Amino acid sequence: MPLPRLASFGAEPAGERLRRIERSPHYDAGTGTFRNPVRADTTPRADGSRLDMARVMLSRKERRPAAPLRVQRPDLGEPPASGLRLTWFGHSTVLAEIDGRRVLFDPVWAERCSPFSFVGPRRYHPAPLPLAALGRVDVVVVSHDHYDHLDMSTVRALARTETHFVVPLGVGAHLERWRIRPDRFTELDWHETRDIAGLTLTATPARHFCGRGLRNRQRTLWASWVVAGPDHRVFHSGDTGYFPGFADTGTAYGPFDATMIQVGAYSDYWPDIHMTPEEGVRTHQDLCGTAARSALLPIHWGTFNLAPHPWHEPGERMLAAAADAGVRLAVPPPGGSFEPSVPDLPDSPWWRVPGGADARMSPGATVGERAGEDAVRRSPADHTDAAGGAKRPHDGEAETSPAQSG
Repeated sequence: MPLPRLASFGAEPAGERLRRIERSPHYDAGTGTFRNPVRADTTPRADGSRLDMARVMLSRKERRPAAPLRVQRPDLGEPPASGLRLTWFGHSTVLAEIDGRRVLFDPVWAERCSPFSFVGPRRYHPAPLPLAALGRVDVVVVSHDHYDHLDMSTVRALARTETHFVVPLGVGAHLERWRIRPDRFTELDWHETRDIAGLTLTATPARHFCGRGLRNRQRTLWASWVVAGPDHRVFHSGDTGYFPGFADTGTAYGPFDATMIQVGAYSDYWPDIHMTPEEGVRTHQDLCGTAARSALLPIHWGTFNLAPHPWHEPGERMLAAAADAGVRLAVPPPGGSFEPSVPDLPDSPWWRVPGGADARMSPGATVGERAGEDAVRRSPADHTDAAGGAKRPHDGEAETSPAQSG
């Protein structure tokens, strides 16, 4: 008798959802998987032996901050004066306040990006704000189903609000497994568009892969996203390797006031599925052309240890690459906000400061100082769930080894 599938692994698409997947022009019926826009090797490449690759991956050299990171507590009380504000919560989680609506991209409030609570990549820093304190969220956008982008506990907490989820084709199977009603979410294929909460959301191509279990069947899609309001529009890359199609996305759906581009967890072992900082800058240029007003927010770095490079290296390389290209770059610390239209974007290298950020970057205090407790050394996620309440058992699920992140 087969063992029951753990809830955190989600579910495989079936029924009408699977039939819709099979009708997608991006699905290969012969292999039973989605295709990338450009061929991508999703298996790590080892130029030497697999043992050499394992040694590199297990190396601890600068893979984590030397001291616990401080974060800012976002001040979201007043709406953005310009109509657009981005707040980076770490990794790929960004709150976009756009033309009076609030969109939350790839929300992960869990302590670890893993199907299990005690093993898997752990945060360098606490979540800058308890999820329960975030306030209204009109739309939650998910780029793909890896654990560092789609977290079950966070999704379940958000499902207790009035928000609507927008996900790539097939990801709805996971949401239904987590008891979210089909009328609460929308699944889109690449180039499909829906109007939700006064915003226009479009799934666009990305070069990546999917899967939450030990066997990856590639039957849920991955995507980048365009979100447009009456006056502003933004782009979120999700996870992706570089490919020339970003220029087509910019032509079809731009211009963009801001882009959120994956620039961390890269490696020569998997060059097709994650971008380097230099490729991230090139992607921004492909998307925005000569639009000098556009701002680039680097994402997918500074929160989890998912690659062999030093934890702070993406930030350093982004500063150099953006300066060389003349791109307007914003590098707020976790919890930092900015309005892309303002002349002076946050560009101070906060990761060079002991503890991760200095007081000049905070609207008045760090998380620990605001709360009157040592948030620098004790993460709220050690004792709370994604909603900010007391941590509960993980649905009684067994805990063994981490599955796919990235």
